[in-house]
Amino acid sequence: MTAPLRTTYAVWELTLACNLACVHCGSRADKARPAELSTAEAFDLVRQMRDAGIAEVTLIGGEAYLRADWLEIVRAIRDAGMICTLTTGGYGISAATARAMADAGLQQVSLSIDGTRRTHDQLRGRTGSWDAAFRSFGHLRDAGLRLSCNTQINRLSAPELPLIYADILAAGCRAWQIGLTVPMGRAADRPELLLQPPELLDLFPLLNELAEQAERDGLLFYPGNNIGYYGPYERRLRAMQGENAIWDGCQAGITSIGIEADGAIKGCPSLPTRPYTGGNIRDTPLAELLQTKELTLNDAMGTPEGVAPLWGFCAGCDYAELCRGGCTWTAHVFFGQRGNNPYCHHRALTQQRRGVRERLSLKTRAGGEPFDHGIFSLIEEPFDAPWPADDPLRFSKGMIQRTAITESFPILP
Repeated sequence: MTAPLRTTYAVWELTLACNLACVHCGSRADKARPAELSTAEAFDLVRQMRDAGIAEVTLIGGEAYLRADWLEIVRAIRDAGMICTLTTGGYGISAATARAMADAGLQQVSLSIDGTRRTHDQLRGRTGSWDAAFRSFGHLRDAGLRLSCNTQINRLSAPELPLIYADILAAGCRAWQIGLTVPMGRAADRPELLLQPPELLDLFPLLNELAEQAERDGLLFYPGNNIGYYGPYERRLRAMQGENAIWDGCQAGITSIGIEADGAIKGCPSLPTRPYTGGNIRDTPLAELLQTKELTLNDAMGTPEGVAPLWGFCAGCDYAELCRGGCTWTAHVFFGQRGNNPYCHHRALTQQRRGVRERLSLKTRAGGEPFDHGIFSLIEEPFDAPWPADDPLRFSKGMIQRTAITESFPILP
């Protein structure tokens, strides 16, 4: 087997402190962790990332800019020759702060926009957060920073995706990443917000339309790692990744790592902490952590050993060896183990042809810690069975809201 390319991309949680209270926050961000890395430790980690071949670092939180020394860390990353970007909720970024970000060498900022004003504020847990985000957008744009947006898709935001598209395009956004909300952290406490697998049948035609519109408008459209897989729109949705791009397996520990604010290292920033942390930078050099079993969990990709953890529908799928169960994070936070991903377009279409509908039901609640999750059971029922009466938020294509910029889209069949 050819040795996989080692990590080139790091997502670094600088602090768990946050000025929002998002109901879908996987890390339950609020206050700083008890023992976050010191400035000196952060600088040493920057050196180790450079030596390990990391090419790009995205800073996240909580809210990264709530850490007093964060611009010093940005400068250190840039001085080490690495790209440095920021993902933020955008609450309270002043014009002066935006200029300071640019002066420190920050190269791109991605703002989280999860709906129109009312929906965004509801999901972000703070009235005025939508207005604040777009004010920050303007300050960052004026400071000359490249701007992108990211959106979580759930039952509140899904109907508003065309409206979100129009808002961010008008604000000057040039790239948009989307991903499905999954039951981690606070989102695990709100299962009614999560899309059910058959709702993907109405969502994916809309995503395809938005991807086509984005191509016409020059907006770069990026699906997150739990968007896909192998449905009729796969190549369209992943067009920005190359002409023939398709999903080819989880990259956790292969091309990416996640760093928690206290120095814990895992293969992907979204993964649950306990089962996927290889160790702590305070105890073990990064070069050694990259070789731990927790960070090399995907090294057997493309081999018979690489599909061994698959179970359920994914174990018998025609795409099993290439896909390897889709997004590890998504499968684990539903079922407590990887290898069976319910958020799959191909799977939903296949089950529909079989006359089957899959429905996720919370069985065990999350414990209330950062990056925790509950356990769901997977219910199979006839596709045309009545929908449960106690589940009123169900998403369907008839709920999709459109604006002038998207009203020319064809009506979904």
